[in-house]
Amino acid sequence: MSEDIRDKHILDHTDVIALSFVSASTPYVFRRHFRQGLRSHVMEILDQNDVAIENKGTVSQGVRVFPTALPQSVFRIFRSRFNTLSDVWAEIERVKLVSNYLGPNFMAHSTEFIAEYGGPKGKDLLLCGFQDFIVGEAMDPWTVLDSKRFLPELFNTMHARMGKMPLSRDAWVAGAREKAIVFVDKIKSMILSTGHIPDLAGVGNLIITTKGHLCLVDINNISQVCFDPSISLDEKGYPVCDKSVEALSLIEEKIIGRKANMDEKIYKLFLDSQRMQSVKEKVAKFSRQVQS
Repeated sequence: MSEDIRDKHILDHTDVIALSFVSASTPYVFRRHFRQGLRSHVMEILDQNDVAIENKGTVSQGVRVFPTALPQSVFRIFRSRFNTLSDVWAEIERVKLVSNYLGPNFMAHSTEFIAEYGGPKGKDLLLCGFQDFIVGEAMDPWTVLDSKRFLPELFNTMHARMGKMPLSRDAWVAGAREKAIVFVDKIKSMILSTGHIPDLAGVGNLIITTKGHLCLVDINNISQVCFDPSISLDEKGYPVCDKSVEALSLIEEKIIGRKANMDEKIYKLFLDSQRMQSVKEKVAKFSRQVQS
């Protein structure tokens, strides 16, 4: 019996075109994105010609170079299983919830669709999505760099990698700080209004674009925010809500350059020192389980 695509650790082009709703003669190449989520397979959609140039190279000013093929889009295959169509719609509504607060500038736009999947146990519902590919640099909330160095260093990295930027460093840094204020306010509004927060904690879940927008790319991991002493864990055993609130405070510190206001309802509970110590212990336990 073949392995269910949702259970596979790694997918390649062959796995994707084996799906009944994907044409085997597609002019695109599906390649595993180097950042993978726990809740979905993430595949780059590449032009065949770009992949050929990446592999064979092209001559520029007498020198053969091998430019990396950039994705046209991103294809996500959700790992979740759904018992009913209503369960699928509930998952899609969670993604729409994020879009209502962060779209269009602060998240990767995504179009979800439901497909029939002929798995090893018979026909099943499979949730997939086409997501915009965001050009930029990963924003690591846990960086050791302070607020004075973080954005300038990030700009230098992007400039060196991309060759050009639309703004000068000082203008880009100032703009990124202003946009980060808007991003943080939108996340806080989402928490207080809906009781939900997206996963801000994972390295690579947030991208800073060439225009300075902080953009959420892991859009299908949304956790409930419960304002009570208990520490909630996701289905993997990770305290994603607490760590996302902590990451939010670090975004304020590292990008905006301001300390978290401990009088705010969100931070007063989730950044309590004893609670954070308990969260640290749960993260350590989760890491041991993953490594075992």
